[in-house]
Amino acid sequence: MQKFKTTLAGIQRLKIGKISKLLFLGIALTALSQNEAKAQFTATGQIRERTELRAGQGTLQKEGDKAALFNSQKARLNIGFTGYRFKVFMALQDVRVWGQDASSINRTTTEANNGILLHEAWGEIMLNDTISTVQNLSLKIGRQEISYDDQKVLGGLDWLQQGRRHDAIVFKFANKGWIANVGAAFNQNKELNTGTVYNGVPTAYGAGTTGIGTMYKSFQYTYIGKKLSFGDISFLFFKDDFNKYTNVTSGTPAVTSKVYGEGVWSRNTTGFYFNTNVTRKFNLTGSLYHQGGKDKDGRSISANLASVTSTLQVGRKLFVGPGINYLSGTDGTKAVTATSQSNLFDPLYGTPHKFWGSMDYFYAVNGFGKQGLLNYFFKMKYNAKDNLTFFADLHGFAAANTLSNGAGGELDSYLGTEVDLMVQYNLTKMITIEAGYSVMKATNSMASAAVKNVITPDLSPQFAYLMLNIKPNFLAKK
Repeated sequence: MQKFKTTLAGIQRLKIGKISKLLFLGIALTALSQNEAKAQFTATGQIRERTELRAGQGTLQKEGDKAALFNSQKARLNIGFTGYRFKVFMALQDVRVWGQDASSINRTTTEANNGILLHEAWGEIMLNDTISTVQNLSLKIGRQEISYDDQKVLGGLDWLQQGRRHDAIVFKFANKGWIANVGAAFNQNKELNTGTVYNGVPTAYGAGTTGIGTMYKSFQYTYIGKKLSFGDISFLFFKDDFNKYTNVTSGTPAVTSKVYGEGVWSRNTTGFYFNTNVTRKFNLTGSLYHQGGKDKDGRSISANLASVTSTLQVGRKLFVGPGINYLSGTDGTKAVTATSQSNLFDPLYGTPHKFWGSMDYFYAVNGFGKQGLLNYFFKMKYNAKDNLTFFADLHGFAAANTLSNGAGGELDSYLGTEVDLMVQYNLTKMITIEAGYSVMKATNSMASAAVKNVITPDLSPQFAYLMLNIKPNFLAKK
């Protein structure tokens, strides 16, 4: 009997061993299948039609000028795939104005009108395994959007139909509420056999920061953020480098041109951003940045940006709040030389349409002098329904520094008052209709040679638009 019990125990141990092996194999197969299941393919798109009526958008028009009316269209296809320890993503887009191409086959599309563009194309490798306790440790390389915080200095600029992107490599870390990104870019005009001289002035599309017209040769940055119980706080250091050049005059009549050589001028932007909930219904957002180094023309810089925005929830549907933006500038009454210091702050590669008025008078494609900007504003948002929202913004604009009248005197620093109205209606989760109207009461200082430089201006510019945005998910289940 004892021998039988011993034998039975051995058989049971053998069975348990086999069962354990089978169970282990089952768990391994399940984990493998789950890893395979995590491989995800995404396919989304966007069709955005925007009709604009411009009667002084961007800059003042002259009295008697007719308003412009046109429709622009963006078509974008986004393809992504997530596999084991990697992601890839591509966004192909076409941006055009209705009528710029012939209605039949067009074999001669000029570079300036060619709206087909690879907006994004990047791969991301996960450096930590799936069993790692670190939330994310990855390397993202390729053409990509770089956007942080409220997008005041680094943003995707989605209002612009073509948006903004960078060819860069970014090391990303995230864990326990901490975020740390380190990025870099290095640009060249083409494949070279010798040297690294870079001409950052484009031949067709505008480039560079807000209106400076020159693309950086390289950049390096560090971004560190922390999510707290009462909000977020972050730190940014961003250095962008511009290829050095010398002015060479030759020919008859004399023509001065830039000749690029080795070396760079580097500009440094350092600062922090915060977003805090003071109470359950009161929010404060702000930022402070300092800019130093040298600008694209080799002039030394010492400039600052300071911003505070408040939002108070009144009732269930209404949000209101004042705010102020200060971006330093250079004294317009002082002579500017190649060696004099610039105090003009440039908000890098952000989204100016979001902050300095819907009419894009400041830090957009149209320049406005070098005196900086003081922007007082009051914003209102009303959620009438879950799918219907109204917005109203009031801006007061003034030069942050002295304006010259060109004859040794000074001009009034106040530039104008702008009202922006907007309504947004979500027909479905994928279809949005948006309409906006803006009007400005500009001053003679706005029209002066120091700012917009418009003779016999219309000081009551207007801007209106109607936009349809369709963002389909091609793989969504019905």
